[in-house]
Amino acid sequence: MFIKGFTYGWDGRRGAYRTPEAALSMERLAALGGNWAALAFGVVQDSYNATQIRPDYRYTVTDRDIATAVDTLHHNGLKVCLKPVVNCADGLWRANITFPDDAYARRDYWKEWFESYTAFLCHYAEIAEETGCEMFCVGCEMVGTERKEDHWRSTIAAVREIYHGPIVYNTNHGHEFDVKWWDAVDLIGTSAYYKVAQKPGESMENMKAAWDERKESLRELSRQNGGKQILFMEIGCRSASGCAMMPYDFSHREFPYDEDEQANFYESCFRSMWDEDWFAGWFWWDWYTKLPQRQPEMGFSIVGKKAEAIVKEWYAKTR
Repeated sequence: MFIKGFTYGWDGRRGAYRTPEAALSMERLAALGGNWAALAFGVVQDSYNATQIRPDYRYTVTDRDIATAVDTLHHNGLKVCLKPVVNCADGLWRANITFPDDAYARRDYWKEWFESYTAFLCHYAEIAEETGCEMFCVGCEMVGTERKEDHWRSTIAAVREIYHGPIVYNTNHGHEFDVKWWDAVDLIGTSAYYKVAQKPGESMENMKAAWDERKESLRELSRQNGGKQILFMEIGCRSASGCAMMPYDFSHREFPYDEDEQANFYESCFRSMWDEDWFAGWFWWDWYTKLPQRQPEMGFSIVGKKAEAIVKEWYAKTR
């Protein structure tokens, strides 16, 4: 499996996937020449220590929205990885979701949370099965929960009873070796926001050297897991100076606009990773539900930027 993909729809809200603007955005996404899209959307729990996961009916995309987006992406020739994600309504990053392992607690918080999380996943696994999604993602950056191996294995087993395609889990960069249950999924996924620059405006050659160094540990991770392929479930860089030093950044709007740095990030990663047989590909972050209207756009979008041409060039290649 080699995935030439992009993440679509994370900024979508209730009803947005069913608009003409969304259809145009998905059409342009397909024009990159890739073969996959990760359809990503969020539901919420109130805080990092809440045990109930729920939709926010003001914002959460509906089941009909999802089915429409899957159908549109398929119509445009793209395979789909359905990626439901849990967020905290209070704004805390989902990696902080955790509970005490206190055997004397009056409540088994872990049991309560995993029951809710499993029900949440199984709901969307059913949609993935019914709409013909070619992959399903069972979690994104749930770092605080990853140590609960038995719970995760039970959850994944429940999903497999409903969804019969490949399953991936998406850990966060730097935590790949902490997950002890990679054998339970079909692909090792990570949010590959690795620092590949030492200064703003870093050269493409220096970024590639950083990727070449980084990939040796990923190669070892694949080897330790029987050659299982590694997929960059998320990866990207904003078009702003200094963002290759912290590709995950989305908040610093004071940085100068710099689409060259974004382009170098893309080009260096393509050059480093393309020919690695243990590497499954990319779901770049991210392609907006509706095409950007403001220029210059300093977010992760590559629409109309140098990185868009780079992606088209690489995705036209055969591996």
